[in-house]
Amino acid sequence: MIRILADRDACISAGMCVLTAPEVFDQDDADGRVVVTAPAPATEELQRAAREAVGLCPARALSLDGETART
Repeated sequence: MIRILADRDACISAGMCVLTAPEVFDQDDADGRVVVTAPAPATEELQRAAREAVGLCPARALSLDGETART
């Protein structure tokens, strides 16, 4: 199982994560920074979407724990 980690200090509020995996990510209403709503996605479909979002993050603010990230 993977676990998603987010560096909110590095986040630039681009929103690619939310567009790619809205079931896993959201943006903070106050500052637009990433919020991980499903830090350990249970299904393979959500894990696949999370991996894609990690690879698309322009600030590299997202990472995966539990496996090597695919970029």
